Amino acid sequence: MFQNSLRTSVSLSLYRSNVSSCLRSQTFRRFLSQESRTKIQAAVTEYPVVLFMKGNPEQPMCGFSRGVVKILSAFDIPPEKFKTYNVLEDLELRTGIKEFSEWPTIPQLYVNGEFVGGSDIALSMFQSGELETLLEQHGVIPKASESPS
Repeated sequence: MFQNSLRTSVSLSLYRSNVSSCLRSQTFRRFLSQESRTKIQAAVTEYPVVLFMKGNPEQPMCGFSRGVVKILSAFDIPPEKFKTYNVLEDLELRTGIKEFSEWPTIPQLYVNGEFVGGSDIALSMFQSGELETLLEQHGVIPKASESPS
């Protein structure tokens, strides 16, 4: 009985591993067009900080998007360094950004073209000081030692 249970457990584990790798492979993706992929790539690199969210900073349409907006507002990021995209206005963007980043949820935060994470990761990085350090390293905000007193 234990051997059967062990065999089943190992088989299930291998199956999950194979399914997981298939989901990440090119052959099993949702078929995001090259044109959409190119547009999203251009969007995430157009500004130093890019947030794909539900709604806009003045009127977020979900609590998670609102949370990331509040976090980012604490840094007073200059408008010329920050851009948001409302995924509710564009179904292709809403589904495409998830495939592009291989991250299943919105909001999604990018810094200097690199995917940072969703609201939980942004909150954790904010609380630990990592987000501020990241923004300083990329010249988005001045380093604390350079700030006027």
